[in-house]
Amino acid sequence: MSTDPARTALVTGANRGIGFEIVRQLAQRGVRVILTGRRREPVADAASRLRSSGLDVEPLVLDVTDPDGVRAAAAEVANRHGHLDILVNNAGIRVEEYGRQPSEQPMGQWRRTFDTNLFGTVEVTTALLPMIRGSEAGRIVNVSSLLGSLGMHSDPDSYTYSPTFKSLPAYSAAKSAVNSWTVHLAYELRGTPIKVNAVHPGYTKTGMNDGAGDLEVSAGAATSVEMALLDGDGPSGSFVHMGATVPW
Repeated sequence: MSTDPARTALVTGANRGIGFEIVRQLAQRGVRVILTGRRREPVADAASRLRSSGLDVEPLVLDVTDPDGVRAAAAEVANRHGHLDILVNNAGIRVEEYGRQPSEQPMGQWRRTFDTNLFGTVEVTTALLPMIRGSEAGRIVNVSSLLGSLGMHSDPDSYTYSPTFKSLPAYSAAKSAVNSWTVHLAYELRGTPIKVNAVHPGYTKTGMNDGAGDLEVSAGAATSVEMALLDGDGPSGSFVHMGATVPW
């Protein structure tokens, strides 16, 4: 994996959880990282905590659901650095209630989920893509989920095949759409140095999972970091977890 200290990364939804750990691990590998989130104070505090450890981290307010804010953030990145090497689309929400049937989840939750988990990912990517095109080895990492895998959702032996995870239809569908976006963008950027991949972080112990999970946050961030620092002979248009391909 590359550890070029001149590289600049931006991570969305990064003031806590997996996003915060992705920033930490990238910065520990010599990458300059722009840590973003919706609210100024938590973003500034998170960046300050990492900078106090000697890491090269900058705060930037970015609400992925606010088109004007996305454009302003892109302009700020251009003003500060003029280019971007790595984009990790980590921002995501889970607002559905466990225990409801898929058809019982309110439409408002579907719209909120897609606004952040899909439309926010697409809007941020397209706003920053001109700068990523200027990189010698651009990397775009879309944080997806095993719940976005139709293959796993249809497998009775998968943990996704359960009442718990079938009660998250909007979250699952939005992540499936993120996977589709990954494939489409990878096709558009074929023949360029830019690689676009989706990752399943693993069932990680975070607030989104109400503290449940199999992995600690450090392990949950590892696949995103690996794909962000992918060498030139690595894949594009893939869906992976810890080096293994995940079925679409």
